[in-house]
Amino acid sequence: QVQLVESGGGLVQPGGSLRLSCAASGSIFSINAMGWYRQAPGKERELVAHITTTGSTSYTYSVRGRFTISRDNAKNTLYLQMNTLKPEDTAVYYCNADPGVLRYYGMDYWGNGTLVTVSS
Repeated sequence: QVQLVESGGGLVQPGGSLRLSCAASGSIFSINAMGWYRQAPGKERELVAHITTTGSTSYTYSVRGRFTISRDNAKNTLYLQMNTLKPEDTAVYYCNADPGVLRYYGMDYWGNGTLVTVSS
């Protein structure tokens, strides 16, 4: 019953913008925090943005000020608005519960992700 379907990725030029969406199951959204993760070629998956049920957000330093995470609980949907994109942002982007929740419950389910490529 757990589903995570990311969409909105594509090819964009440096300095451009892109908005990602994540359609998640209600069982995932019952957890009190969600996040966007990304995995660049040859690198480990990292958390880039985090949002609590009440809307408090946090970001990794490299995307702070450029990315905005939001959620629509009624639609079980998570969003990531990405502005001023850089080639270093190129990665497959995933959504999921926050790392603490994943670790505590031993969750290891991931969707297919959506590929973001930033290039001229």
